[in-house]
Amino acid sequence: MPHLHIDYSPNLAARLDVAALCQVVADAAAKTGVFPVAGIRVRATACTHVVMADGNPDHAFLDLSVRLAAGRADSAKQAAAKAIFQAMEAFCAPVMASSSFMLSMEMREIDPALSFKSSSIRQYLPKELQ
Repeated sequence: MPHLHIDYSPNLAARLDVAALCQVVADAAAKTGVFPVAGIRVRATACTHVVMADGNPDHAFLDLSVRLAAGRADSAKQAAAKAIFQAMEAFCAPVMASSSFMLSMEMREIDPALSFKSSSIRQYLPKELQ
């Protein structure tokens, strides 16, 4: 695990390659060494209804929510969050420099008593990624 879910304003799709950003986020998460590759899931959803700040329809946002299994040291979570956010910031820098844009991220742990999983993904991955 983690689950990395991107919510973004629909006007952002004309300014940013969201699919490429998903890959950037996945690569950054894997590179941290904190998360097993088999557990990384990145998805992005354009929000249908958006009002930001003064209501100007040119404002855009992208928010990454990271949910992860409990048990990692705070220092590992902080380092991973920082690395992922820095990768997003670098990718989004042209949009930030050229338009009204808000980028945010939050990482939080999932309560293990309330989390259930079933997966066959590992049996389909190369041995070195299992």
